[in-house]
Amino acid sequence: MAERGVTGVRTRRRGLGPVGWVVVGAVIIALVVASLAGVRWWQERSPGGAVVGESLGRFPEIDTSALTPQQAQVVAVLEREFSDPGDGPKYADGITEPWCADFVSWVMREAGAPLSNPHSGSWRIPGVYTLQEYYESAGRFVPIDAEYQPRAGDVLLYSDSSPFTQHTNIVLSSENGVVTTIGGNEFGTVRIHRFTLAEVPGVVGYGRI
Repeated sequence: MAERGVTGVRTRRRGLGPVGWVVVGAVIIALVVASLAGVRWWQERSPGGAVVGESLGRFPEIDTSALTPQQAQVVAVLEREFSDPGDGPKYADGITEPWCADFVSWVMREAGAPLSNPHSGSWRIPGVYTLQEYYESAGRFVPIDAEYQPRAGDVLLYSDSSPFTQHTNIVLSSENGVVTTIGGNEFGTVRIHRFTLAEVPGVVGYGRI
């Protein structure tokens, strides 16, 4: 009886052969793909609206006389791209990929303040985490819990736990804890949001202009 039991167990173990592992692998891949699709749902397929706060349909009036020349140039590029936005590959050097960090990189280059990918040296930084690495290495990263008033041209960085998921966009203005941001790959295009920063979880920090 004991030997038959052992034989039975071994038979069941042999049941998960190559085909079984292929099925298990396919299920795992499907779950990962579904998870990524869910994470990017608001970016790529949502009908629009606001992720947080409100979504603005017009570019806000900004007193550029109060800005530095570099800030004013960034704002000018952002206003132009908001009025006539391109698609992802325009900002990602022809590559089709999630492009929020590409948009930040492209805008900064157009404004005469190119970034530098810490891994490749390229002006284009395609990942949010690598974007944070760049600002840290440049001594321009400010964690969200620091006492810092964001300025026009600063870059906001978000983690997966934020309503935006892992994301980045650029500050247009900040007053009394309310920020107005503009970002690429927000509902698949260039969008403006205005929200109370303290009410949004998952904000990692800022990259100073």
